Amino acid sequence: MAHRSPVSPETRTVRYTLTAAKRPLPSLPPVPFLRDPRVRLVLTSGTLLFTELLLIRWIPATVKYVGFFTNFLLMASFLGIGIGILLGRSGRKLAVSPFAWLLFGVVLLVLVAHLDVQVKSSDEVFFGLAESTSADTNFVVLPLVFVLVTALMAALALPLGPLLRSQPPLQAYTFDIIGSMAGIAGFAVLAWFWTPPLVWFGIVAVLLLLLGLGAGLGPWSPISGIAVVSVLYLALLQQGWGATWSPYYRINLYDAKDAAGVAVTGIAVDGIPHQGIWPGQPGEPSYYQVYKWFPGKTYNEVLVIGAGTGNDVAVALQHDAGHIDAVEIDPAIQQIGVDKQPLRPYADPRVTAYINDGRAFLRTTTKHYDLIIFALPDSLTLVASTGNVRLESFLFTVEAFQSVRDHLTPDGTFVLYNSYREPWLVAKIDSMIETAFGTKPILRLFGETEAVFADGPAIAALKGGAPPGDIVSPVPAVSGAPATQATDDWPFLYLRSPTIQPHYLLALGFVLSFALLAVAGSARATKTSLSGFSPHFFVLGSAFMLLETRSLVSFSLLFGTTWLVNALAFFAILASVLLAILVNSRLKVRRSRPLYVLLFAALAVAFALPPEQLLFDPPWLRYLAAAIVAFAPVFLANLVFTFSFRDTKIADMAFASNLLGAMVGGVIEYAALITGYRALLIIVALLYLAAWLFASRLRILADVGLTLDSPGNTAAA
Repeated sequence: MAHRSPVSPETRTVRYTLTAAKRPLPSLPPVPFLRDPRVRLVLTSGTLLFTELLLIRWIPATVKYVGFFTNFLLMASFLGIGIGILLGRSGRKLAVSPFAWLLFGVVLLVLVAHLDVQVKSSDEVFFGLAESTSADTNFVVLPLVFVLVTALMAALALPLGPLLRSQPPLQAYTFDIIGSMAGIAGFAVLAWFWTPPLVWFGIVAVLLLLLGLGAGLGPWSPISGIAVVSVLYLALLQQGWGATWSPYYRINLYDAKDAAGVAVTGIAVDGIPHQGIWPGQPGEPSYYQVYKWFPGKTYNEVLVIGAGTGNDVAVALQHDAGHIDAVEIDPAIQQIGVDKQPLRPYADPRVTAYINDGRAFLRTTTKHYDLIIFALPDSLTLVASTGNVRLESFLFTVEAFQSVRDHLTPDGTFVLYNSYREPWLVAKIDSMIETAFGTKPILRLFGETEAVFADGPAIAALKGGAPPGDIVSPVPAVSGAPATQATDDWPFLYLRSPTIQPHYLLALGFVLSFALLAVAGSARATKTSLSGFSPHFFVLGSAFMLLETRSLVSFSLLFGTTWLVNALAFFAILASVLLAILVNSRLKVRRSRPLYVLLFAALAVAFALPPEQLLFDPPWLRYLAAAIVAFAPVFLANLVFTFSFRDTKIADMAFASNLLGAMVGGVIEYAALITGYRALLIIVALLYLAAWLFASRLRILADVGLTLDSPGNTAAA
């Protein structure tokens, strides 16, 4: 028997401590319900969509002028999710997800560095550049934001690929869509209640916790928790800046002075001075010009579109307006007018306030007005992450001016005014009004570009003569070719002619170059060969992105460029995906050719019936016709995709290829700046033709085992 030396208590303590140090730290096992792949897929896709919407809403509101490039953030999200799926093929499970710390880095950079991007172009107007004294010329900002958002979404999408492979493709796709719909619905509800980013980031924190509980919390999980808490702290600091977050803007009030030195309460949206509240009479001469042209004339029915805080409404009341319909798209800005406008115009019984898009109001009202005012309706923001449509885009088209014409009384007047920044823009609006009304408008200039226009029956009655009151100004002389008039198909008031500006081309070139390098690097890191890439699903992604853009633009025209219409349209598109999944799973469609034929027919109908031809009464028939024309191609496109996706053996790579294609579709979307949105349908048709050929005649790479013209379609692993 071996002799054992006695061990002192001190030695036992040291040995116990060393042994304990070698043991793994305790971890929390996965919660059974949250571990279910179906539940995790819903949570993952919901978190992805919610985070995507958060970034698209929050970054442009904090980084000035990125608001004019929100579709770049959407492209970054698609690219990031695709890369995340690629990286997830490695099968490695990270000790801690980098997402929380990447999110902290993005938030810290945006809030602390005060990043900015400024675009200068004589042929495109970006409202807000002239007023923002804090703007820095920094062309690194947009690429930097694009890279960060791509990395952020890639980190969050790492588990998506295995989850897609964990169940039959259509079942996995169903749960993915359900999660996406939940993400859209959740963010729409938060927008409805004007919630601040602190609440948005708080929801992300809860979703991350649920995902963590589903995967199991490990010893490194507290590190991610620290990052999430830090993000919430930064969001709390931003909330302390006193902003109101409407569905469209980050709104701040500040003290300012007008050109005459009068103290006003300024309103800044997304960091850009937007409008002011005067303590007494509004100080800008534009508000009074129509009353100077026609002194002593009273207007029984007045419509003010872009009523804002009520300055224009107050001036109309002071000139004895009988009744005023005041239309403002942003509820928070109107509420500021209700609470803080000293003249209290919204409290006057002669005023009826509406929260609506101006073009939608004109389409639905049956009233005729003695005076219609477009009251400085420059939005400073895009309405959606797809398309280059701003909130006011469909107010400033020839067709919109014709709608105004149709709502004037026999002695009515239409007035619009703003500081238009460029002489060519003044000349462009003048020509558009003349085209719509058939008579030459009168113009009053203050300086070179602050202009007031008027037209309508009262102006036509002058027969080219001067109005009885104030003088008129000549249209500024502009060298070069006349500016192209904005239409409902080409609603780009602030572009001089159909072109893609160099700053867009440079940015798009960067996006494509970075995407190519990022995808190649991810594929190499995971040893995924090019043969795993699906040209068929890639082209389907590009085509659907363009089709979705065209559909959203059509619905903005038909039903208003409001955030609610945009959210409902997105929700309806995802609902059509679920319906397509149901049809393909229940009917077991065997051949794709009939689906493609129906899709091409629907595209032809949509091309032959542009949205502006659907602006008829009664409203219920307009809604029905618009829904059929706009959504039939979307539904059939989803049938085509779900048919291909139904039996694929490479669900993750098919999905990744589709997302990367959608990103490229976002690049092609800029062709609308040249062609208009109707022509996008031709590109869509060509892409779907290419998709059919890749699956039936030109099968290469991962599509070699995919056939859509024989019973049962399969894809090689």
